[in-house]
Amino acid sequence: MNPKKGITRRDMIKGSVAAAAVAFSQYPLSLFGGPEAEAGGVLIPFLDPQPNVKRQTRWSELTNWYTKTDDLYVVSHYNMPTLKAEDHTLDISGLVKKPQTLSLEQIKKRKRKTITATLECGGNGNGPGFMGAVGNVKWTGTPLADLLDECAPLKRGIEVVFFGADKGKEKIRDKEYPQNFARSMHITDAMRRDDILLCYEMNGEPLMKEHGFPLRLVVPGWYGISWVKWLNRIEILDRRYMSKYMAQEYVTLRGEKRDDKEIWRLTSVAPMNVKSIIARAAKLNDNSIRLTGAAWGDGTPLKSVEVKIDDGPWQAAKIDRTPRDKYTWRFFTFDWKSPSAGEHSIVSRAIDEEGRIQPAANDPVIEMKKTYWEANQQWPRKIKIEG
Repeated sequence: MNPKKGITRRDMIKGSVAAAAVAFSQYPLSLFGGPEAEAGGVLIPFLDPQPNVKRQTRWSELTNWYTKTDDLYVVSHYNMPTLKAEDHTLDISGLVKKPQTLSLEQIKKRKRKTITATLECGGNGNGPGFMGAVGNVKWTGTPLADLLDECAPLKRGIEVVFFGADKGKEKIRDKEYPQNFARSMHITDAMRRDDILLCYEMNGEPLMKEHGFPLRLVVPGWYGISWVKWLNRIEILDRRYMSKYMAQEYVTLRGEKRDDKEIWRLTSVAPMNVKSIIARAAKLNDNSIRLTGAAWGDGTPLKSVEVKIDDGPWQAAKIDRTPRDKYTWRFFTFDWKSPSAGEHSIVSRAIDEEGRIQPAANDPVIEMKKTYWEANQQWPRKIKIEG
């Protein structure tokens, strides 16, 4: 999927306004598990609606904490392999004392764990045509750390590499070599207890082919590029793993000003950045406007979500903290009292407990970012309120 693929404003309006109207006819304004709105509320379509494409979170229709499997975005980098569950195996080798080869059946007999975690593409939010590549899903599998413990890594093993069955050819120093898609992480990250899974189910059903059937890695709090699909091999190395999708793609080039100098660095796309978006706006019986949206990050608890109307001050939104899952999105609401007629700009920003603030598009951390990965800038929306 190309995050920079263009789409016309006519295409955007043609699909999304109609979708919003249909969604509102089916759901009340008791959105996101929040308080019941007064009867007779009216959904206000955005002037800059989301493109109406399949396989994405359609923000105007977001009324459920969980994302339907059919709506979850799909990104792949080589072929999409067709694998059989009965034939599938996972090899764990490299710098381990006890290498193993497990069938899918053996993996399913191990300790079973279900978690809910938000999955986001590393390029999500790069532009108006690519803002729905995120979803909140229930994942089931077995903890990775337990299996690595059993394989007994050697002390000099520092890097865990995860290989998928999808493959292609890459030109390296003027010659082509066959490559399987792979991503890696430091062993201390891979040994996170309980929440990193070898996953075989999503939303209570076996993984779909496009989501990695029969086995994938689930790394809550990290961008989806690290959630290797069609997983069939794990290796432990004594040095950093470098491939196209570790050293060339899914890296962020970002500058920083220090006094009179500019410092530039390339970093791997790994933990998710703090982020939010206003999803819906609805006019209530008392003529106030209820804004609703979602916020998420790398698992660090959210301290607050704030909303700004036009050039006004930042104001606190109400966060629904009922779900206790660490790595999931949170829904928020903000009631805009006595709005004036006309066109308005509305925007949200999320702040986590470590003090990280979702930046504006003109913040240096965004302006000096020269790659489209990790696009966590604030996302202003435009609406028109009739007099």
